[in-house]
Amino acid sequence: MAGLKIRKLAGALGAELSGVDLSQDLPDATIAEIRQAYVTHQVIFFRDQALTPERQLAFGRRFGPLNIHPYVAGMDAHPEVMEIVKEPEDRVNFGGGWHSDMSFLEHPSIGSILYAVELPSFGGDTLFASQAAAYDALSPGLKKTLETLNAVHSAGREYSSQGHSAQSRKTMKVVEAEGAVGEFVHPVVKVHPETGRKALYVNPAFTMRIEGWSRRESKALLDFLFEHSRYEAFTCRFAWAPGSVAFWDNRSVWHFALNDYPGERRHMRRVTVDAWPSEVARTSTAQVSEPAE
Repeated sequence: MAGLKIRKLAGALGAELSGVDLSQDLPDATIAEIRQAYVTHQVIFFRDQALTPERQLAFGRRFGPLNIHPYVAGMDAHPEVMEIVKEPEDRVNFGGGWHSDMSFLEHPSIGSILYAVELPSFGGDTLFASQAAAYDALSPGLKKTLETLNAVHSAGREYSSQGHSAQSRKTMKVVEAEGAVGEFVHPVVKVHPETGRKALYVNPAFTMRIEGWSRRESKALLDFLFEHSRYEAFTCRFAWAPGSVAFWDNRSVWHFALNDYPGERRHMRRVTVDAWPSEVARTSTAQVSEPAE
């Protein structure tokens, strides 16, 4: 597309795309350009868009089937669309901690598309951290070790009654994870299926332990990786405006929604993109039931 312009925002990740109207039925060639920018820059941003829930769904479906969140209710007419709202009286926001969306699933999502509907008069930015850059910065010896390990992911902690994501909010309907919500194994180092680039794939919200290790044994290594992975040089920060869109790659990116706007309202809409069936068939994950002392 002749009008598509790409402006890189930070050294590790992030680019702003302009010259495209996401509310339109874009040609395949333009979608291919957007997808290339998405996998290259890991998170891409658009300004001044006008997306109804229906048009956001249509755009998201160009990249893969859309996910219905197991714990957060979507819109009545569009269950794939999650309304992320913090009302002025809410104290806890949604997404207010470093994480990768949906890593607690057997087949995690590949990307998330977030659209800004209403924003506070100050604050409310989102931070992003490249887990590919985090991997690249490790020593050869630690890289070699990590590539032999898998980690266990689960929603059981974050969506428990005490978990951040399950806390009561006036507008959002969140269900607590009760009983056996499932634990799934993913490689600690994930190879991106489209770029071949390696990235760390653990996160503080949903990674419980290293496979075959106890929680106590896992803690030192995971704490090191969590601290390392949010180093400032691996990050970028996005200041939202109404009509802004962010599209990030959950296979190699963490994000963190800042909760720094007390007494103000913030309303976003998210659709989450899953892998195409052909990509899912290549994904090796397993459910586990080992004890976690």
